[in-house]
Amino acid sequence: MEQRLFTRTEPAPADDADLVARARSGSEEAVRLLVRKNNRLLFRLARGFVHDDAEAEDVVQETYVRAFSRLDGFRGEAAVSTWLSRIAINEAVGRLRKRRPMADLAELETGAAGPAGDNVVMFPIVPSAPDPETETAREQIRATLERAVDMLPPAFRTVFILRDVEGMSTEETAAHLSIRPETAKTRLHRARRLLKRAIEKELSASFADLFPFDGDRCAHMADKVIERLGQSQ
Repeated sequence: MEQRLFTRTEPAPADDADLVARARSGSEEAVRLLVRKNNRLLFRLARGFVHDDAEAEDVVQETYVRAFSRLDGFRGEAAVSTWLSRIAINEAVGRLRKRRPMADLAELETGAAGPAGDNVVMFPIVPSAPDPETETAREQIRATLERAVDMLPPAFRTVFILRDVEGMSTEETAAHLSIRPETAKTRLHRARRLLKRAIEKELSASFADLFPFDGDRCAHMADKVIERLGQSQ
C-alpha cells in the first residue's frame, strides 16, 4: 500500500470532487474535511447495525482507513457519502456475521402491512431552548426512541435512520443502501409501523401513573371532606 504524506498548507476546497482530488495528492486538510462532513451519517448508519456506540466508532474509523487507503478506486460514479456509506455497511455487516446470522429479510418483507395509519410516528416537540427539567425530559424521550430504533430489524433500521433521522429522500436512501426505491419505501413503512408499536408498548407501561392523586393531595382531600361533613352536621 502506498504511504501518503499529508500536508496542512492548502486552503479548504469547495466541493467533494476537489476534496477527493486533494486527498489523493496528500492533503491532510482535505481528509479532515471529508471526515467532518461524513462523521454523523456514518456513525448513525454503523450504530444502526451494531447497536453499540464504541463499536460503531470502530466501524467508522475502519471505513475511513479503507476509503482513504484506496482513493484511486473512487470513480466518482456516486457521491462520496454514498461510497463511504457502502464501505461502512459492508464493515458493519461483516462484524454482525461474525456474531450471528442475519435475519431472514424475505420473511420480514412479506409481513402484514397493517392499517394505513400505522406508517405515521408522532414525535414529541421540545422547545429549542429548554430549561433543566425540559432537558431531562428530552433525554428521556431520546432514550426511549433510541431503544425503539435499536429493536428494529437491521434492514429496516438503516432505512429509517437514513430517511427519517438523516432526512434523505427515498432515492438517496436507495442509492446509499444499493436497493431499489420501492424496497426502501416498503422497509420504511415496516420500520415506522414496528417503531410505533414499540414506543406505544413502552409508554403504555406508564399509563397507570398518569394524573396521580395520592400522598399529601389525597390526605388533604380527606381532611376537606371530613371538615365539610362536620360543618353540615
